[in-house]
Amino acid sequence: MKKIINLQPHNGTRWLLALLPFLLLLLLYVAASNARLADNPGDKLLPAMGSFADAIQRMAFEPDKRSGDYLLWVDTGSSLIRLGLGVGISALAGLAFGILNGAIPFARAPLSPLVTFLSLIPPMAILPILFIIFGMDELAKVMLIIIGITPALIRDMQQRVLEIPAEQLIKAQTLGASSWQIILRVVLPQILPRLLASVRLALGSAWLFLIAAEAIASTDGLGYRIFLVRRYLAMDVILPYVIWITLLAFFIDYGLKKISQWSFPWFHSQTGDGGKS
Repeated sequence: MKKIINLQPHNGTRWLLALLPFLLLLLLYVAASNARLADNPGDKLLPAMGSFADAIQRMAFEPDKRSGDYLLWVDTGSSLIRLGLGVGISALAGLAFGILNGAIPFARAPLSPLVTFLSLIPPMAILPILFIIFGMDELAKVMLIIIGITPALIRDMQQRVLEIPAEQLIKAQTLGASSWQIILRVVLPQILPRLLASVRLALGSAWLFLIAAEAIASTDGLGYRIFLVRRYLAMDVILPYVIWITLLAFFIDYGLKKISQWSFPWFHSQTGDGGKS
């Protein structure tokens, strides 16, 4: 008899098990909503499913009466541009300074303590400072993402460089490679897949900083819209927006995973994730 730790679900069963918690949550919501609406038909806390459909139709497929924009898509575009800029710049900075700190001891000595110190500063605590320095426009929102996730990416990349076996670096030097060649041909190829993994983990924090910045000072964006309609207790708009943000985050994460698997199959074969992470 096989032990349960050795049993693997088939593809169909795996999909069914993955969907089961969501179906249970949906059934739980419908039951709770029906119970509240039976007592109070005007209840806004748990709207009926039909209210969500009406809100999605209004936000995504009907032009706004004031601006003429399709609000969901305008908000999505604005948020994704800010997120892409913030995460992209953070990834480049994390890669550059992580390799610098990890590969060059004279750079690590002054920079590593500074990066550690910066990583301990709560980004939300300096949000007012960012608005004072950079104004209330796009730059402050992007800078919050950069300040929020870049130090952690640098520290992670530095640690990954330090974990590269010393034998590889010694062999490269024995073959006459310069420091620059060692960084480009030995260090960089091994760090790139780890950078993608670190960015995937940092996406949750990046979304948090983006939503916070948009909620405080913005005229569009997913976070702005959620905090705008909260004063009306418009849960029929808030919940679809939250679910939409979650779906966007999921597809971005999934896309990064597939890019990593396609670009660095050797890395995933070594880690043994088999494309399931």
